[in-house]
Amino acid sequence: MITLDHFYLLVGLLFAFVAVMNLRDHSNPRRSTSALFWGLYALLYLAGERLPPAIAGALMIVMALVAGFKGVAAGKARLPPEAERRASSERLGNRLFIPALLLPLVTMLGATVFKDVRLGGLPLLEDKHLTLVSLGCASVVAVAAACWLTRSTPLQSMREARRLVDAMSWAVVLPHMLAVLGLLFTEVGVGKAVAHLTTSWINMDSRFIAVLVFCVGMALFTIVMGNGFAAFPVMAGGVGIPVLVGVYGANPAVMAAIGMFSAYCGTLMTPMAANFNIVPAALLELPDKNAVIRAQVPTALPLLGANVFLLYFLMNQ
Repeated sequence: MITLDHFYLLVGLLFAFVAVMNLRDHSNPRRSTSALFWGLYALLYLAGERLPPAIAGALMIVMALVAGFKGVAAGKARLPPEAERRASSERLGNRLFIPALLLPLVTMLGATVFKDVRLGGLPLLEDKHLTLVSLGCASVVAVAAACWLTRSTPLQSMREARRLVDAMSWAVVLPHMLAVLGLLFTEVGVGKAVAHLTTSWINMDSRFIAVLVFCVGMALFTIVMGNGFAAFPVMAGGVGIPVLVGVYGANPAVMAAIGMFSAYCGTLMTPMAANFNIVPAALLELPDKNAVIRAQVPTALPLLGANVFLLYFLMNQ
């Protein structure tokens, strides 16, 4: 049976490779600390469940300190000559998109066609994490297809992965860190604190005010935490479930869906969502690192207002 743990191991080995490559790269001005950062991240994937929680937390703190003191840097990627790359691009043409298109295709097939396939009485793909396991299989298939199309080796794909990881730098781990932060907020009762503050200081007798607080709160917490999935437990536990569902009888599915859309409005406006807003600016070498956010704010604010009215009129459907 193919399980999610198999892909955790693959990801861990990938980051271990990145750590070794950085350590051996003398063009990297901070090769030792960069290798330490990626090596610790690899260890979390390779031995995360076998590490005591306190040790895993300490490793994440060390990673944050290394990144915070600018210890993560990139070396100089060794690319094929430009003429060779252009010739390869012209030879392949639109076939270059095949690996990218295989990702959703194989994921969908795994989650639908292969979900009931069994070998030796066991399911081929782990039922509990079917979609994620299907995505992992799709990623392996896409890499194999890319190697076949470009006549490259798996080792070259690892080098390209290292180049991309170096370009994104510490922002690669930000979604992971923010997900942990969301769980931490839930465990310490931030949702209950939000519920207490909002009901004490804001008049929730108005359904519109309650909807406004929920939607704007989802956006604001996402701006702070950088992740709508981390913000949702806080606002759903503080306002969504006790007030919108419990008092005004909102449909939980509608509340959750439009609440997440409101959170995504916050995603468009925060540098904390670095993989969406900061990394593209870095990869495109834009002079203003906040250029993506500036371009998205005129869309995010009207969309947030629209979500408020959508939830107000559709919450009881």
